[in-house]
Amino acid sequence: MHDVIIVGGSYAGLSAALPLARARRSVLVIDAGVRRNRSASAAHGFLTQDGVPPADVAALGREQVLRYGTVRWLDGHVDQAEAVDGGFRVTVSGQPAQLARRLILATGVIDGLPDIPGLAPRWGRSVFHCPYCHGYELERGRIGVLATSPMSIHHALMLPEWGPTTFFLNGVLAPDAGQLAELAARGVAVEAGAVRSLGGAPVDVEMADGRVFPLAGLFVLPHTTVAGPLAAQLGCTLEEGPLGSFIRTDETKATSVPGVFACGDGARAAGSLPFAVGDGAMAGVAAHRSLIFNA
Repeated sequence: MHDVIIVGGSYAGLSAALPLARARRSVLVIDAGVRRNRSASAAHGFLTQDGVPPADVAALGREQVLRYGTVRWLDGHVDQAEAVDGGFRVTVSGQPAQLARRLILATGVIDGLPDIPGLAPRWGRSVFHCPYCHGYELERGRIGVLATSPMSIHHALMLPEWGPTTFFLNGVLAPDAGQLAELAARGVAVEAGAVRSLGGAPVDVEMADGRVFPLAGLFVLPHTTVAGPLAAQLGCTLEEGPLGSFIRTDETKATSVPGVFACGDGARAAGSLPFAVGDGAMAGVAAHRSLIFNA
């Protein structure tokens, strides 16, 4: 029986493990090895780690957490989680079940991308979702925004901060007169035609009518879903945000299920590496306090 099992060993999970380790609590981190930003070449906007490859950030975090003797690491995929007397049991593929008094879900999200040829291979390389993470490096070159939902209008209004912006509607949206006026005021060009594919390097938007728009980068808001079945199995309340579903938590990152906490991109409406680290620290501290005070 561990004090805490953390499902997910990326930035949020590692951050949650650290305060628990420093309180000398027994922690098991179970990780399937699939980071959301695994395609990106560099992490940005995270103090002291700006420009560092994301894998290096995660590897250093793991090394530091595992220096504490009460922390164990298990590579594997958690198939099931359930409440039992005294805590929770999680089932890991091909390995013995594990028990803990508290559970922290740091499983992240799955990005649902538009089904446009050439888009998926460029995800995290020249097609992005977060301008704060990737906009600066485009050096004020030409930027595109591909419409995926009504939130894409907000996205298109933001992007001129980072470069001349073209908004590709692709049949998804039909902005009204007021929205078109807002876009024009921000200098955003609007293209109503259908996008056929992406090509080139860094990225060209190829239209169905044959026109090609060479860009420094393209921004897309994916539709997100909570990764894995654990939150649903446990009965955690989910919320539907503008980009997709996420696990509802309070200010301490406690879910609707007593003893279960959640942090990272799967537990907020929109996430990033710095937010994941902050949320993880809160979840770890809150889980520890709940062990002390039996909350």
